[in-house]
Amino acid sequence: MSDAFPTSKLPLVDGDLLAAVDLGSNSFHMVVARYVLGQLRIVDRLRETVRMAEGLDRKGGLSPEVRQRALECLARFGQRIRDIPPQRVRAIATNTVRRLAVPQAFLMPAETALGHAIEVVAGREEARLIYLGVAHAQPARPGELRLVIDIGGGSTECIIGSGFEAIERESLQLGCIATTRRFFENGKLSRKKWKEALTEVTAEFQQFAGTYRALGWNEALGASGTNKAIGDICAAMKLTKGAVTAEALPVLRDRLLQADRIEAIDLPGLSSDRRPVIAGGVLILEAAFDALGLKRMAVSKAAMREGVLYDMLGRGGADDPRDASVAALMQRYGIDDGQAQRVVGTALRLFEQVAQAWSLDADDSLMLQRAARLHELGLAIAHSQYHVHGAYIVEHSDIAGFSRQQQQFLAALVRTHRRSIPKSAFDALPDRLLTSARRLAALLRLAVLLHRAHEGDPIPQLDAKAEGNTLTVCVSRRWLDARPLVRADLEGEPEDIAGLGIALKLEFV
Repeated sequence: MSDAFPTSKLPLVDGDLLAAVDLGSNSFHMVVARYVLGQLRIVDRLRETVRMAEGLDRKGGLSPEVRQRALECLARFGQRIRDIPPQRVRAIATNTVRRLAVPQAFLMPAETALGHAIEVVAGREEARLIYLGVAHAQPARPGELRLVIDIGGGSTECIIGSGFEAIERESLQLGCIATTRRFFENGKLSRKKWKEALTEVTAEFQQFAGTYRALGWNEALGASGTNKAIGDICAAMKLTKGAVTAEALPVLRDRLLQADRIEAIDLPGLSSDRRPVIAGGVLILEAAFDALGLKRMAVSKAAMREGVLYDMLGRGGADDPRDASVAALMQRYGIDDGQAQRVVGTALRLFEQVAQAWSLDADDSLMLQRAARLHELGLAIAHSQYHVHGAYIVEHSDIAGFSRQQQQFLAALVRTHRRSIPKSAFDALPDRLLTSARRLAALLRLAVLLHRAHEGDPIPQLDAKAEGNTLTVCVSRRWLDARPLVRADLEGEPEDIAGLGIALKLEFV
């Protein structure tokens, strides 16, 4: 299993395979692509109906039956991608895993079954990846805006974008499984129930409908299985040629409601595995059409899994969305760029000297640099406890390009870059990331401490070596004598840094 985030630039050559795994709330998908002449060619697709959302209870627990179904599916997926290097595989978990009370209780055996790390993404990051997949599969004309709606099993994402950039992103706690369970829990259907449910669901879309309609779009596209199923039904009923229209949707809904129970739904073109959840999907789409004033929605062949593949190609390069997100945060919160760069430089200087001994790689280097750039984020709120404020912002903001674990990783580094280290600082991280997180935190602490005065003069001598959990740092005595405050802080650091499980030895020359 991969021990790090797949964040560095992929060293791809023609013929290399990449894989994206989507742990959706209704279905699990996997797509395998070959890199050829700078393009991706799909060579394999796997899909299994797992219905994770079906096993989610109100307390955030997952039923043993659904848990086992998910793990068995991931084991089959894992067999297919066993020989693909970890840095060329990304597995993404969405709404249902986000809602688990203890996600790690599922993620640990899930990662073992798959043989690769699994990232949990927030709803708006899921929306960005969905849009990226659709935009690459069906490029728009330059300057045109498009609306993309993706109805999953546990959530619905709505995005307005231009080119490959998502401009507006929203994620609603409405999915075909969740909505079917919520409004038709006993399996009974009626026009009265439908009308009441439609009012509630439409209100969810109306929270952002005004903003979206004011921005406008040139075309609307539906992504993922539910929209495709509804488009297929419209075509089978000869209402459209595969699109969904404002005229076709009420006809389809009336035909659906001829059944008094979900299991009795009889719609042409509807597969048996989609029947138990189609009512919620149609309800959501009707609400979206009403609130957004939609007339027509074409159906896209792409979804989040394709977006994940294309996102992998851009990571670590000039188009890495995370670097743009870090730059945006620095600008928004007025971070001192000069100080950030000084800390980055010193952190990397230390990193390069201990990376081999501490088994740190290029991915770790990128995470350290991003944490160094953001370490003063909390100063925009208050100087007192600014590391705590900064960590909260990093962990709880919607930051494009980052999974939840990556944000929690960065937040832990920001939280522990100064002062005492709370025992709970790394609790949110899976075990596989703890060692690298603690070691990077130690390097960041030292880099920040050595630049306490915010001065631009270079540090003349700074040598480091690591052996096990012992870090030895050698600093110029003359340089430190001219900076008594830095020296005092540095001499007190061995006691503080011990909270990371690291013994710091200081040498002065």
